[in-house]
Amino acid sequence: MIIMNIETHKRDEMIEITRSVQDYITQSDVTEGLAIVQSLHTTAGITVNENADPDVKTDFLRRFDEVYPWNHAQDLHSEGNTASHLKTSSVGHSQTVIINEGRLLLGTWQGIYFCEFDGPRNRKYAVKIIGT
Repeated sequence: MIIMNIETHKRDEMIEITRSVQDYITQSDVTEGLAIVQSLHTTAGITVNENADPDVKTDFLRRFDEVYPWNHAQDLHSEGNTASHLKTSSVGHSQTVIINEGRLLLGTWQGIYFCEFDGPRNRKYAVKIIGT
């Protein structure tokens, strides 16, 4: 397992991490198995989504803000970041991707994203490879 650092620059941001996950798989020499990618935070998640059209990320984050507005009069959490916790729970804190012939098994337009919902911050995510 490896823990990777990532620096985010905005409050809400999707950063593609596919290459760093693939590089770790390549170094591991595992050719068949699973890669588990997990955020180590309650206000940042991991998703698999389109990596070809940047408008998808823009729309994704805009729609999340519509569903979970940053300021809501009834939120009680003292840190004031209830929206970021809700967004993270909706995205999920991890993704599992099949490794096939030493490569992440992703569709043509798919990439793995670290989803920041309470930045900017220095963050961490873990990658665990299970070889078969």
